[in-house]
Amino acid sequence: EVQLVESGGGLVQPGGSLRLSCAASGYSFSTSDMTWGRQVPGKGIEWVAGIYKDGSTIYATAVEGRFTISRDNAKSTVYLQMNALKPEDTAVYYCGTDLNGVEHYGKGTQVTVSS
Repeated sequence: EVQLVESGGGLVQPGGSLRLSCAASGYSFSTSDMTWGRQVPGKGIEWVAGIYKDGSTIYATAVEGRFTISRDNAKSTVYLQMNALKPEDTAVYYCGTDLNGVEHYGKGTQVTVSS
């Protein structure tokens, strides 16, 4: 069974930082591309960042230069380092992967950026 478990969310002031983690199990993590997305109430999941199995990365314009996605294949974990956070980054953050055309997401972790 594919499992993705996000952690590391919380309340942070504008300009602050958080590091999200996503522990994966139930599939071949090292040969899979991984993504982070986020969702605010009433909207669909917005793609934020992706990391391919070869380690190359790609970012949404809204977060490029502030967020960094990385992976540790030995730990089957993907990370999202978020710096210079803004109130508009407030959302539930999900990690995900596409396996044979089926998208899988975890339950998410809440990030709130507020003073």
